Amino acid sequence: VFLGVEWKFVKAVGVDEEITGRVEIKDVRDDKPICKIETSVRNEAGEVCLTGTATVFTVALAKN
Repeated sequence: VFLGVEWKFVKAVGVDEEITGRVEIKDVRDDKPICKIETSVRNEAGEVCLTGTATVFTVALAKN
């Protein structure tokens, strides 16, 4: 669950263009399941299209 984001959209992505997202955990709180992540999206040419950070609330995945 996104609690807050700070994203910069630095390059447009075309329709049907393949993109790749990357997330890196930068900080994890000890008292709550909240962490800060660094995010980026690159286009097919490897150019950065989005960059920034987000604060997220994490929950355990349901087991099937």
